[in-house]
Amino acid sequence: MGTGTWTPTVTGKGPVGEVDLTMDRVAVFVDAGYLFAEGARALSGRRLARSDVRLDHRAAVAHLVRFARGKSGMPLLRIYWYDATANRPTRSQVVLAEEADVKLRLGRVDADGRQKGVDALIASDLVSLARNRAMADCVLLSGDDDLRIAVSEIQGFGVRVHLVGICPAPRTQSRLLRQEADSTSEWGAEILRGFMHCRLRSNRRIDVSGMGKDGDFSAQGTRPHHLRPEHAPAVRDMARKVARQVLARQFASRTGRYP
Repeated sequence: MGTGTWTPTVTGKGPVGEVDLTMDRVAVFVDAGYLFAEGARALSGRRLARSDVRLDHRAAVAHLVRFARGKSGMPLLRIYWYDATANRPTRSQVVLAEEADVKLRLGRVDADGRQKGVDALIASDLVSLARNRAMADCVLLSGDDDLRIAVSEIQGFGVRVHLVGICPAPRTQSRLLRQEADSTSEWGAEILRGFMHCRLRSNRRIDVSGMGKDGDFSAQGTRPHHLRPEHAPAVRDMARKVARQVLARQFASRTGRYP
């Protein structure tokens, strides 16, 4: 859904001259799996489930457009956003796909919750756009070493590659991919907070020794070493509730959907 027009450059001698069909545009390629995983780590200091990370789509798109234009000095062709789904697009993915200048491309999530086919989609689009002279520069937000060959190939078509990594980029990106790029940039927590935030869950253990008969945790005055028989039903109910929450989070992490 890119906007704007372009005019071929006429060069050479003679009445007709030569036509350079290269579009002076910059395209952006975003590996969402990398952005969510490493972005969450940069913001929270730990690994988080996808369901615990929230993205402001409009703010993210606006920042990517500003960055790409500033880096290349060219107008935007469009943003290609690569993600994965177990069956059909999630609500969040649908919202993103409806943003102007964004094209959503989906791989799949396997039974173990791992992305499949995303790097192949990115590589295919990189080469296709470069071969068709649809872009002069590209911004690539990814850390996958599997993209190194595609980057080298599009550079053979004259495309400059600006690689973006999440801090600390030397540890979150392939070293060989960084060496292949024409320029590298690093986004830390200060930048990411402009369009991402994390929901941190408490890991505090609950002491049930002082629980009342109705499951009340108010002070009972005594803290016995063993669970009293009358507390057992409330503890079982709590255990079932926690188990359901854990299973729901695991399901959401793998599929991007809540059961």
